[in-house]
Amino acid sequence: MNIFKELQTHLKAVISSLCAEGKLPQNLDLKNITVEPPRDSSHGDIATNAAMVLTKQAKMKPRDIAQLIAHELEKLEMINAVSIAGPGFINIHFEESYILGQLKVIFNQGTDYGRSSLGGGEKVNVEYVSVNPTGPLHVGHCRGAIFGDALASLLKFSGFDVTKEYYVNDAGGQIDVLARSAYLRYRQARGEDIQIPEGLYPGDYLISVGKAIAEKKGDLWLDAPESEWLAPIKEFATNAMMDLIRDDLATLGIKHDVFFSEKTLHVENKDIVGITQSLQILEDKNYLYVGVLDAPKGKLPDDWEERPQTLFKSTDFGDDVDRAVKKSNGEWTYFAADIAYHNNKVQRGFKQMINVWGADHGGYVKRVKASVKALHNDDAVLDVKLCQMVKLLRDGVPAKMSKRSGNFITMRDIVKEVGKDVVRFIMLTRKNDANLDFDFAKVTEQSKDNPVFYVQYAHARVYSVLRKAKEIGCEVFENSDIDLSLLNDPSELRLIKAMLNWPRLMESAAISHEPHRIAFYLYDLASEFHALWNKGNEEIGLRFIIDEDIKLTVTRLYMIKSFANIIASGLNILGVKPLEEM
Repeated sequence: MNIFKELQTHLKAVISSLCAEGKLPQNLDLKNITVEPPRDSSHGDIATNAAMVLTKQAKMKPRDIAQLIAHELEKLEMINAVSIAGPGFINIHFEESYILGQLKVIFNQGTDYGRSSLGGGEKVNVEYVSVNPTGPLHVGHCRGAIFGDALASLLKFSGFDVTKEYYVNDAGGQIDVLARSAYLRYRQARGEDIQIPEGLYPGDYLISVGKAIAEKKGDLWLDAPESEWLAPIKEFATNAMMDLIRDDLATLGIKHDVFFSEKTLHVENKDIVGITQSLQILEDKNYLYVGVLDAPKGKLPDDWEERPQTLFKSTDFGDDVDRAVKKSNGEWTYFAADIAYHNNKVQRGFKQMINVWGADHGGYVKRVKASVKALHNDDAVLDVKLCQMVKLLRDGVPAKMSKRSGNFITMRDIVKEVGKDVVRFIMLTRKNDANLDFDFAKVTEQSKDNPVFYVQYAHARVYSVLRKAKEIGCEVFENSDIDLSLLNDPSELRLIKAMLNWPRLMESAAISHEPHRIAFYLYDLASEFHALWNKGNEEIGLRFIIDEDIKLTVTRLYMIKSFANIIASGLNILGVKPLEEM
């Protein structure tokens, strides 16, 4: 149960009743009314801005409106007291019995507590990673992979029908470079002494690809012209790199539902919505024209030409300049494929799309959003989440990462050193668009300063208590004989109130597409538990196991098992295993 939603329902009913009685005007717009925890917990359990929202519409002073609402709210059985603060904030204190009664909901629902129907089964496409298939994943890719995966899990938990997608860039010039690099490794496997020239991929990860080609083709292509081997080696090397990437992602527990090939967009096929069909729609809408763009400042992009090209009127939809979709030689630009890809998503039934990109792709956001708007008006929505780079620290020195040089720290290296759970949690301890330092010393220490340890330790502590209680014949079940009124210490009530914030937190994180909020919440919730644990070390009467009082013990076990359910639920969404022993 979401107590915030429940109170909001009561609040709207109260306002409707006041309108019906003529104390407030009819037809008030209530959509901007919020119900949330107050900034200072001493002010109450819940606060609402209802009076301030309604003051202009009702043409009344906010405090006058607040007094009307407060008077009616005080009549509800679940509410102990209502007060008005400042210009008209309404602060609400719940009855203690109501707060305690919510524990039964948490305990009985287990790790499903907080699951909601917010999404209503709406289809959402979450596209993430989508790294060019030219080598293994490095730590920079790692952050976007984890963010996208956690976001997909969050949305699924919140009632959306989620598809996790990887866009395979297998049609660009980088694939030609990959094939030529793999060809040199093939020659090397046949006994030649090769040198990797500037502009090709020198990484050792292509050695095994070259050997595989040699085993399959022998000397067939040693003296053959590029026209004979380029296409088959492109396909072979791309498949090998995608297998490598899938294996890399598996080390983080990431598995996509769909791998979409860019090549399919270039094929003339009536069964596939591709570039030709998508650009024709823009042409029919008069959003394409032939023109010459001014030279952009700084480094020139690959798709810029100082000659007539086919341009998309992206400035009509909020972009800074119009964008080329077809070069003067008749070739499609990279952007043309991006337009077709997002149109293809919509045609597959995804009216809500989320792309997770690296921050270096920030310049592409406006143009892609413009194309979606031009093609589908407001019938489809694209949200692009940019992930800033990760600074990997070792002995205080940033580790160098460069796929082209072949000298980089791979995702697999990091997972192998510190473990999947540590990597996933730490990558979510900052908002996606904020810089993140990954310090090997800090992420492995066992202290409060290491958030993943701190949260997992809280979960493990609960199971340690449950095991000890079982040794003395004390266990807790759904139908256990409990007396919730025994949970009357302020520290216990603070923990329970923090637990009741979980459903609201889940929905707000899903709406904002911000899974890092879960990591923050779990850390704060764990802090409340550890504080209660430490208090029990100082006061024997507050320990979870009281040998001479089985009923109190079972009731406290009921409370901490409910707490552990929420921790486990949150960690599962983040892709981190809830540990029962540490």
